[in-house]
Amino acid sequence: MYDFFEDSYRVLTLSHVLLVGGLGMLMVGIFLAYVFDDHLNLPTLVGAHGMTILGPTAIKLGYVMRLIAYNRIRLAAQEHGVSH
Repeated sequence: MYDFFEDSYRVLTLSHVLLVGGLGMLMVGIFLAYVFDDHLNLPTLVGAHGMTILGPTAIKLGYVMRLIAYNRIRLAAQEHGVSH
């Protein structure tokens, strides 16, 4: 499992998925929880409010993973003598 996170480009791809997915969860959660709240039953409304919490969490995790991946890529390029 830890081998998955050794490849910086794979981590970068996962970070983009988390960023986009988190944004989608946040937007859907906001629309469901605050715009269409009168039309939802209680479990769906609770789930929508949960999405407004989990969406930003995914965005934050994706952003940190993105920073780590770019830093690893930059360090690997410096080790190989490639300048950007």
